[in-house]
Amino acid sequence: MRRKILLALRLSLLAVGIGSLAFVPWTFVLAWLAPLPDTVQQQVSKVHNYDLDGIIVYVDQAGVEPQLYAAGWKNRENRIPADPDALFKIGSISKLYIAVAAAKLIVEEKLSLDTTLAEFFPEYAERIQGSASITLRMMIGHTSGLTNYTDHPDYPWSDLYKHTDEVMELILDQPANFLPGTAYGYSNTNYYFLGRILDNTLGYSHHRYIREQIVEKLGLQDTYSLLDEVNADELTSGYFVGYEADLKMNSHVHAGGSMIATARDVGVFIRALNDGSLLSQKEQEVYNHIYSLGHTGSLPGYSSQAWYHEDIDTVVVQLVNTGGGMTWNLTELMYNRIVDIIRKKART
Repeated sequence: MRRKILLALRLSLLAVGIGSLAFVPWTFVLAWLAPLPDTVQQQVSKVHNYDLDGIIVYVDQAGVEPQLYAAGWKNRENRIPADPDALFKIGSISKLYIAVAAAKLIVEEKLSLDTTLAEFFPEYAERIQGSASITLRMMIGHTSGLTNYTDHPDYPWSDLYKHTDEVMELILDQPANFLPGTAYGYSNTNYYFLGRILDNTLGYSHHRYIREQIVEKLGLQDTYSLLDEVNADELTSGYFVGYEADLKMNSHVHAGGSMIATARDVGVFIRALNDGSLLSQKEQEVYNHIYSLGHTGSLPGYSSQAWYHEDIDTVVVQLVNTGGGMTWNLTELMYNRIVDIIRKKART
């Protein structure tokens, strides 16, 4: 089969012509064609073959002691090796924690899935298209049609907002992507509003609620809501293709993308979210109807995957400190091959 694939690749390259070779993503092609290693550590150790700076992987397989793997750099300037216990920016994996908080408050009848954005924020009703039809359910599940503020051409990636409400200038008076409830469209704007809704409902920061009701309940020692809560020396550096500077001190303050944790802590959370040990039965039923049980995360300098694989009863968390270019494709390939190794072993 591999010979057939290689032959097809050669024929394809001949067909497009030698002048097009410069546009072939060789790193991805060669990584994809490489034989599957026997162990997770062997695959993780190929991190530099994938043009990635560093990687941390946590594997929690039922009946087996959880394992941590690492390769590459925690900080490439100083040649500090990747540390499996280091803190990491987990980006949009943060949305899982917010969805859990929302599910709990829905069961407590402090929130309703049918309340609209216009009801939550009447002051914005005339300036957000569809606000009278966008429900809490739609915001949690990304079916609201709200424009994604991080896609706005004026989003200040090089000098991030210091206060959460500054982002409103990129949200108000923007056209909707689609009519509320008619399609799926991932948007960070949904979780920006969810953070504010949780704050207003609780009467205090949703970060505190997540800490008390999720982090402390699970006994997590290395999960934080914001950059200013952590020791910078414990945080893995982040790099973006074509940009030399370390991005770890970029502070992302908005709900749904601000959290920092170790791979182990993320893995423990994912396991608890999937096995029912985090939520009550009713809370779990609500959660299962409103959001996913795993997530990816992407920030400048960071790419993450955190999923439970039911067929092998295994949680796999992968944290990579490189972004941009072909990074996302390569991190997905790395993750899928790691899962394939585990699945292959589980079946032998």
